[in-house]
Formats: sequence, structure tokens, C-alpha cells
Amino acid sequence: MPDVEQHSDPFEEQLSADLRRAGAGFDADRAALVAAGAVRGRRRLLRRRAAVVSGAASLALVGLGGVLLLPGGGKAPREDTSVGTSGRSATPAPAPDPVSGDALVRALEKLLPGGRLSKTEARGTDEKPGPYVSGVYDDGKGAAAIAVSLGRVQPGSDEARQTTRCPGKVFVHYDACGTTRLPDGSVVMVMQGYEYPDRRVDTRLWSAELVTPEGQHVGVMEWNAAAEKDAPVTRPEPPLSPARLRQLAAARVWRDAVDAMPADPGRPTGEPKPTATRPAVAVAPTLRSLLPKGRFTVSESSGEDSGFGYLVVDDGKGRCLVQVNVQEGMADVAGDLFGSGSETLPDGTRVAVHQGPSEKGGSGAVMWTVDTLRSDGRRVVISELNSGAPHDAATRTTPALTIARLRTIALSPKWWP
Repeated sequence: MPDVEQHSDPFEEQLSADLRRAGAGFDADRAALVAAGAVRGRRRLLRRRAAVVSGAASLALVGLGGVLLLPGGGKAPREDTSVGTSGRSATPAPAPDPVSGDALVRALEKLLPGGRLSKTEARGTDEKPGPYVSGVYDDGKGAAAIAVSLGRVQPGSDEARQTTRCPGKVFVHYDACGTTRLPDGSVVMVMQGYEYPDRRVDTRLWSAELVTPEGQHVGVMEWNAAAEKDAPVTRPEPPLSPARLRQLAAARVWRDAVDAMPADPGRPTGEPKPTATRPAVAVAPTLRSLLPKGRFTVSESSGEDSGFGYLVVDDGKGRCLVQVNVQEGMADVAGDLFGSGSETLPDGTRVAVHQGPSEKGGSGAVMWTVDTLRSDGRRVVISELNSGAPHDAATRTTPALTIARLRTIALSPKWWP
């Protein structure tokens, strides 16, 4: 098989191709948007950053709200977090007036414990790409960046569920993560993680993601430094405890602000409708069934998810991360994914092989990839690292599974029941 230099992660190529196909003509900075493996957890963090960092307007997908829950389970008085939008009623009401960025700043100031909020930036609910508020908060123990971003997700959708699911530690390094269901049915995830996956700087990033039953979404982030990046650590931990983060995300003011956002004609509303596509396979179990029998132990798995999955395997000579993406409808981006070094099988399936250094890996890390695309647009791409995680150093000279075995796995009919 030909060895083709791998210029970028094929999972990142997929995201860039999907964005171009969406019609915006947007050529993504793939390395900045997706960590190796295109795992949901890291992707959520990157999308949150795009929403809250000034000038990063390409992928603002976050935000929402709930009621402010007090430690004893009670609710904060509605009036102390109002930004001027009308209350809810049983009958449909006219769309609320837009909420300005200044109003969001005032709301954040009121919700924070005693301290000072400075260097604020904000977008209102009628501004593109979406509302957010950020600033530097100082409670006397060290300045800390804090940000809140607002948006919508489709209720009951896979996106809504993934937003509040703790990511796998293979891809996102964190100290603790947990998900809580609130009395109103909202779900909130709180994660105590780090700004840099490789921990090269001890900047901590703690975040809360809340989704209501109506699809409102609030993302809150805080750091133990005055800026997300390139700022010295000012305190051992961010200022708000996990409980306070959860309370801040659940404050009613954010839900009111989401309600004031104009409707997005391109985003579905209501419950997701059933589709006529073929049944989706659980990727990790299918991958496990295709490994050579008796040769590998599996220490970590992505679970029962469809579309993307991974295993960390070991044949006794060192851990390897194996990732698989399964997609449909990719025929129209074949030219973006398969170059001159690809092979076409008699049935029209395209096959490309990539071998090279891992872009994000540690010392000695390499990535081997086999990318396949059926003539009807069904795609399976499998990648393997000679390390147990994308940012780790190599555990062995080469990955455990050969290119021939990766090819056999990718071309298996088990991916398409």
C-alpha cells in the first residue's frame, strides 16, 4: 500500500469538508477547531471558545439557562436577576424585546459573589453570531476570566444529549466531571479541566453546560488566570466552586435572554423527527468485534455511541488508541478527502492510506489511517496511534494494528447492517 504523508488529521478534514458543504465557503482552521479524534467533548470546548472570545465568530453554538438553584434546593427570587424581559405565561406571548450586551454585563455582575468585574465584553441577543458576556472577575484572591454564552439546541436531539455528557478522558484531561438533572428537567454538566490538554501550563478551565427541556443552552467558563491563554496563573483554582458554577448556569436571566434571541430559520425546532436512514451501529463494540481474537486487551472504550467511537488497546507491547468515524452522504466531498495517492477498488470504493507523525502527540507518536468511501457516499475512516491518547508520548515504535488490518476493519460490512 502507498504511504502518503499525512498533512492533517482525517477527522479534522471531515469537519472542514462538512463546513464547506454547508454552504458558507468556510475553510476551517482544522487544528484549532478539533483535537485529534474529533471527540465530542473537546469539540464542545472549542465551540464554546469560539462563542465567547472576541472576534471568534465562526462556530458560536452555545448558550442557555434555567432557574437559579440555591444550596438547599430553593430558587432565587426572580426579580434580582431580571434583565427586563417579560415573564412566562401559559398563553403565547409576543417575542421579547432584544436584550443588550450591557444588560447581560449587569446580569453577570449581579449574579457573581462579592468582587469586581472588569474588562467586560458582550453581544446582545440580536447580534451575530450570538449573545455572550465575558470579563475579568476578582474576588480579592486573584483575577480570573469568566464568560457566559447563550444559544439553542434542538430538544431531545443527539446534540442536546452530548452537550451535557462528560467527555472521555482519553481526549479531554480533567480532574472531575458530573452531570445533574435539576427539578425543572434541565440537565447541567460541570467539568473541572484544563485549558491545555498537555498541561504545558497549569491554566485551569472549569465549565458548566446546561440544557433545558425547551432546548435553551447556557455555557459558563472560568479560568484561574485573567485570560484564557497567554496570561499567568493568578490563583490555584478558578473562583467559583462547581456548585456555584451550576447555580450561575441555571440563573433565570440567561433563559430569558435566550427567549429574546431571534428564531434561526436554519435550526430545527421541537422533537427530532425519525429518519429513514439505515440503523446506526455502535462503533466501539463493532470495532472490538473486528480485532484479532485473543490478541488485545481493551482498557478504555467510548461506549455504545454511533458515528464515532474509540478503543484503547494493548497487545502486551504498549497501549494504542484506535478511532473510527462512520458517516453517510459523503460522496460530494470525495475530492476533498481523496487525493492522487488513493486507490479505487473494483466496486468503486475509494481507499486512502496516511502514515506520519501525530500532529498533537508527544515524543515519537505516529498516526496510521485508512480512509474508505463507498460509491454511494458511505464512509469509514479508522486511525491508530502508537500511544494511549492523542497528546501522549509513544508507548511503542509503531501502532499495534498493521495497515492491512486497519484496511480490513474499515472495509468490513459490519459497519452497514
